[in-house]
Amino acid sequence: MDIETGALAVLILGFLLGLKHATDADHVVAVSTIVTEQRNIWRGLWIGASWGAGHSTPLLILGLIILVLKDVVLGQYEAIAPFLEFGVGIMLVYLGASVVWNIWRGKVHIHQHTHDAPHVHIHASHEARSGHGSADDSPSDRHNSFYAFGKPVFRVKSYVIGIVHGLAGSAAVMLALLPTIDSFLTGVGYLVLFSAGTMLSMAVVTVVLAVPFVATGGNMVLNRSVGVVAGVMSAVIGVAVMSEIVLDVTIIPF
Repeated sequence: MDIETGALAVLILGFLLGLKHATDADHVVAVSTIVTEQRNIWRGLWIGASWGAGHSTPLLILGLIILVLKDVVLGQYEAIAPFLEFGVGIMLVYLGASVVWNIWRGKVHIHQHTHDAPHVHIHASHEARSGHGSADDSPSDRHNSFYAFGKPVFRVKSYVIGIVHGLAGSAAVMLALLPTIDSFLTGVGYLVLFSAGTMLSMAVVTVVLAVPFVATGGNMVLNRSVGVVAGVMSAVIGVAVMSEIVLDVTIIPF
């Protein structure tokens, strides 16, 4: 295999690894907890792209260092990788618990009216659905807001979560190949295409994840149930990630 063919194979591999990497279970459930805050399918593109950008930032930095210093830095990274992965588990539990808590806290809204006689009204809180459309919105208005493409928006929360995920999980497989790449420019291209694949894949994944929340937007009980499922799954995956490290077993097979 000549140099050009080998470099092309490396670049294609980087892109394919990026596409696959975004679909790791811990990545998907983390982003699903962010999607619960949205009621627009296409905003998932910007959530996923922002997550991918955050995920790529530490990988690009560390990857460039490994390309220069090779196995010296890679060995040090592999030594601390379990601690980084444990941190991801903690974050997943926190994200899941936050989603469930916020849904529970906004479940009912109580206030007192004084018409002819004082009485208390208890109903679903409109405040809890801020950003999801008011009760006075017509069905067509809500439909348009759910599917409006909108302009690209950088999501800070998604970016930060992506950074936490960046150096954990199957990213180690991608980094482990860097010392075997002889050409620095090919290695840089490998990193860039891995990042591009990750951003693209997660953007698609988040659009798909947004569908259940948009589809159940008109049914508060069902919508919140979907949100609770996302939160619980995040917490469960987080506990599983931490358990794998502490017990040295494989709980999540994918």
